[in-house]
Amino acid sequence: MKIEIPNYVKVVLNRLHENGYEAYIVGGCVRDTLLGKTPYDYDVCTNCLPMKMKEIFSDFDTVDSGLKHGTLTIISESKPVETTTYRSDGKYLNHRKPEQVKFESSLEQDLLRRDFTINAMCFNENDELIDMFNGQEDLKNKVIRCVGDPEKRFDEDALRIMRGLRFASVLGFEIEEKTSKAIFEKSELLKEISSERILSEMKKLLCGKNACKILLDYREVFAVIIPELKPAFDFPQNCPHHCYNVYEHICHSVENILPQPALRLTMLFHDIAKPDVVKTDEKGVDHFKLHQFASAEKAKVILNRLKCDKKTSQKVFELIWEHDNRIPAQKKSVKKLMSKHDDNFFEEYLMVRRADTLAQSDYKREEKLKNLDDLKRIYDEIKEENSCLKIKDLEVNGNDIIALGLKGKEIGSALQLALDGVINEEIKNNKEEILNYIKTKRGI
Repeated sequence: MKIEIPNYVKVVLNRLHENGYEAYIVGGCVRDTLLGKTPYDYDVCTNCLPMKMKEIFSDFDTVDSGLKHGTLTIISESKPVETTTYRSDGKYLNHRKPEQVKFESSLEQDLLRRDFTINAMCFNENDELIDMFNGQEDLKNKVIRCVGDPEKRFDEDALRIMRGLRFASVLGFEIEEKTSKAIFEKSELLKEISSERILSEMKKLLCGKNACKILLDYREVFAVIIPELKPAFDFPQNCPHHCYNVYEHICHSVENILPQPALRLTMLFHDIAKPDVVKTDEKGVDHFKLHQFASAEKAKVILNRLKCDKKTSQKVFELIWEHDNRIPAQKKSVKKLMSKHDDNFFEEYLMVRRADTLAQSDYKREEKLKNLDDLKRIYDEIKEENSCLKIKDLEVNGNDIIALGLKGKEIGSALQLALDGVINEEIKNNKEEILNYIKTKRGI
């Protein structure tokens, strides 16, 4: 396949070539292009030393993004190009970053330090594709394989374990046997990696097309970073609604929802507390009453530990909290739930319930899915009607309530009373009707 290099990157390569240096695009941009994808960004490697690079690109805006490790970010046509001197890495600290690097003149030395064969290819228009470790063959065969000794690669940087699993999930690739074995053997090293890095890789992994398979095949690895998952492994669900154990159900539900991080995290954690709450009746049937609340609380603790942003964490918490709330297909029931949450919540709630249902047995599936279809139809009608769902939508405001003689907390309470009345279809959203309703209820 012909690799097209954008002009802003060619400018950097050509400037280095004109000054007598080697320069190639390298890593993910080469991999993605060979896969027929458009890269998000481009990295360049070169035998030019960092300070010489600064001199050569003195007429460009540059950022010393990692100069001591050989990286200079060059702003070309308003776009960043990370340009790094060939290097070999010294001893790694905390299984993550090299204590020091040695600048090299040999391209091979630079490629030898990279993580996977599919990320160790480079290209320029003069020398074309350079592939010293058969990365192109691994791309063709859909294989994730470490460069050199996998145990050494993971010892150097344990985050590569998560990256390998992420690539396998996102690309739909298999992990080569020795690399897979090393992932299991070195998985405890993930405890050394920062929570932010783990979560970043985890979100990408969960949104991959192969997420379910990777979650199932490497469950013990995920238990290292999220030990709360382990009780769900092989935990039975002896009831007609389920055909999988708890962890299998979780994994299948993940692949049934849109590949958006908050939604996939919701499915990963939505039943995580089931083993904690199970009760088995006299007929041997398992019941998991209130598991949604326990799971939501557990998810909050996990996401806090993983340094998840508050907005995502809160959304996941609310979706899990409500996911087993099987409301009837009636307007007032839908309005009630809509009024409790943000504008897009109800639609995501329906997605979560559908993903959950599709990962269950066939028992009453048609009935469950019909209920969700009916709820979606009612939801669309409510949106179309621009119905009153929040206090701000009421035809009265705080001043109107004050005029009734109420004050302080009584004002907010009266407005909520009015909203409940409108949602429950006891009154219309009409100023006179609302004020009379409040007077009656409050005995004014």
